[in-house]
Amino acid sequence: MAERPSSPVIGSILLASADPAALRSWYERAFGVAADVDGFLQLGDVGLLIDGRDDVAARAAEPARLILNLHVPDARAAAARLDEIGVTWLAELEYRPQGGAWFATVIGPDGNYVQVIEITDAYWPARQEREQAQAQAQAQAQA
Repeated sequence: MAERPSSPVIGSILLASADPAALRSWYERAFGVAADVDGFLQLGDVGLLIDGRDDVAARAAEPARLILNLHVPDARAAAARLDEIGVTWLAELEYRPQGGAWFATVIGPDGNYVQVIEITDAYWPARQEREQAQAQAQAQAQA
């Protein structure tokens, strides 16, 4: 029997579309996933449900309002796959040393932004430094 979470968790995301079949197909091709029997694209622990709605426009009016960040094991391979299907890049793949990660952003068929992120080994020491700086700042604020 699965243990109940002690705090809320994101179990799924609903991505509404005026053309859900086309959008679902794009995600399947772009990221090599297939919808399950209920229509969810399983992306790690979170399912993405693309569903039709008649109260959304064909293109996102504010595409930066919600950005899907997809963590991938190999950002260069993911970018090559996206190039093969002819995506429009908002920001091409680049390594960001301050974050220790590869980042790229594509514009999905409905106009939504989708980021591809590869966390590298360099990320973890940088994160530890940020955590230490945060702890020091909190300690100083409490003193």
